[in-house]
Amino acid sequence: MAERTCIVTREICDPARLIRFVAGPDGSVVPDLKRKLPGRGVWVTARRDHVENAVGKSLFARGLKTSAKADAELPGRVETLLAEAALGALGLARKAGQCVTGSGKVDDAIRAEKAIGALHATDGAEDGLRKVKQAAIAAAGGGAGIPVWRVFTTDEMSLALGAAHVIHAALIEGGAARKCARSIAALAAYRSSGETSDPEPL
Repeated sequence: MAERTCIVTREICDPARLIRFVAGPDGSVVPDLKRKLPGRGVWVTARRDHVENAVGKSLFARGLKTSAKADAELPGRVETLLAEAALGALGLARKAGQCVTGSGKVDDAIRAEKAIGALHATDGAEDGLRKVKQAAIAAAGGGAGIPVWRVFTTDEMSLALGAAHVIHAALIEGGAARKCARSIAALAAYRSSGETSDPEPL
């Protein structure tokens, strides 16, 4: 897909770093995460603060060349959609046998260099997070290692993975796991205000 321009920063970017929005039939601004909805679209850097700026400065109507109205809930709605997509992808990775849970299995998968990413619950203990990160660094020979995301609660991870009290999980190399990793990275980047790496396409 050709590069697109963010209506907030005016920077020309790879669409992987942007979210597309279109005008809905009712005149509302609709997020098009899969970039498939018909009609004229505008693009915003995939971070919550940029979507908030676009809403606050009424940039959507200008870019869409309509009277489309973006309400104050739009940034939160985008975050909810990204979270739902990531949790759904996590469940699919489990069904494909490309996700393991439990501190022991996660540690083994990371140290065996089978994991492409790991999750630690937002309400999990800091000590557990430290151990996961240490395993990632050790497997990388002292480098940064695989990404370790902290984006879901224990309840959210447990529901997505069909297990009780899931605090740790690791994605094991495979198509479903890679798709899940992209979705989680997109969510983390949206929440980060630019503190993490840019997301890959959903």
